[in-house]
Amino acid sequence: MSDDKNKVGQPDRSLIAMGEDHEVSYWTGKFGVDQATLQRAVDQVGNSAGAVEEFLQGQRAG
Repeated sequence: MSDDKNKVGQPDRSLIAMGEDHEVSYWTGKFGVDQATLQRAVDQVGNSAGAVEEFLQGQRAG
């Protein structure tokens, strides 16, 4: 389901919407990864930004 562009206000930065180009761009920049890596992380742990961040940090450490 797409974001409702008519709803303005604070964005929900706790979830990653892989179907939204602007969100993918934001999260790849924030985490310093490419889109494929971000997608793999979301596939593994879901779209919680916190869970994805922990997963990616674990990938870098190990």
